[in-house]
Amino acid sequence: MDTPDTVLARLYATLQDRRTADPASSYVAGLYAKGLDAILKKVGEEAAETILAAKNADRGALVRELADLWFHSLVLMAARDITPAELDAELARRMGRSGLDEKATRGKP
Repeated sequence: MDTPDTVLARLYATLQDRRTADPASSYVAGLYAKGLDAILKKVGEEAAETILAAKNADRGALVRELADLWFHSLVLMAARDITPAELDAELARRMGRSGLDEKATRGKP
């Protein structure tokens, strides 16, 4: 069985491959072809749908919307050449720190 990290790594690799795919044959290639604004619009739409699903009692719907949000966030990451390892490093840097302390030091070396 795949672990979440292997699924995300495989998905990210697929999303990178789609950057050069034919937009007529791939949803993701179509997003890339439309440009950053189209990708950002999808991330925003999925974030709003996740919020709405969270307000309801349907756990399955929330899981599906979260998956859509993560998927489109990974598309954005791939479009901007941000690797899962970079995101992992940033989250690891924040581990064990108070969220209030972390926010207070953002943007500072």
